[in-house]
Amino acid sequence: MSRFHYAISPDIFERFPGYVRGVVIAHGVRNGPTPPELSALLREAEASVRERLSAEAVAEAPPIKCWREAYRAFGAKPAEHRSSIEAMARRALRGDPLPAINALVDIGNIVSLRHLLPAGAHAIDTLRGDIALRLATGQEQFVPFGSDQAESPLPGEVIFAEGDDTVLTRRWTWRQANHTLTELGTRAIVFNVDGLPPATRAGVQAACADVAALVQRFCGGTLRCGLLAPESPQTALA
Repeated sequence: MSRFHYAISPDIFERFPGYVRGVVIAHGVRNGPTPPELSALLREAEASVRERLSAEAVAEAPPIKCWREAYRAFGAKPAEHRSSIEAMARRALRGDPLPAINALVDIGNIVSLRHLLPAGAHAIDTLRGDIALRLATGQEQFVPFGSDQAESPLPGEVIFAEGDDTVLTRRWTWRQANHTLTELGTRAIVFNVDGLPPATRAGVQAACADVAALVQRFCGGTLRCGLLAPESPQTALA
């Protein structure tokens, strides 16, 4: 069981009023290949995006536009670096099915598409220190998924980091590092569900409940949900 802590830096809440992050922490999960039932739920979630969003106006849809504005606020160009929810929504609108990866990863994708909120998972049984959502100093190192080349974030970029020097996700909800990828051997995990207005706390909590129900159904384990907000910016990962 992880002894580490998870926090959001106060300046994130100051710069982005109304932001909250839902977390679902699970231990003792049994990850596995994606079963047919979960694949069917992923196809249903993709279809639900096509019912709610227009390909011609996706950038102006409120659940997408809020992230484009946030990216601009910390210096990222949203046309070049799309938030995870925008990238997934655009793919669904093109009719390009997301690949089945494994049960836990696919649960995050299903919930993200169902609720139109960024939702992603990090293995926490590989952690070596505390984790935090914070602004980058520019001295940290990031090794993106699928690469062995390290790069550094820009100073002031919103990052999800382990300790002082390891980036787990660049640009808030953009690209994940190799270090905490969710794999078949993962036994402990944290799901992040990000809510910027117009998303509400209730909406984020509903998405977390959806994550928890799917994880329990397909992977088992011991789970708990929480909300990181200005009045409660930290939690234990145990």
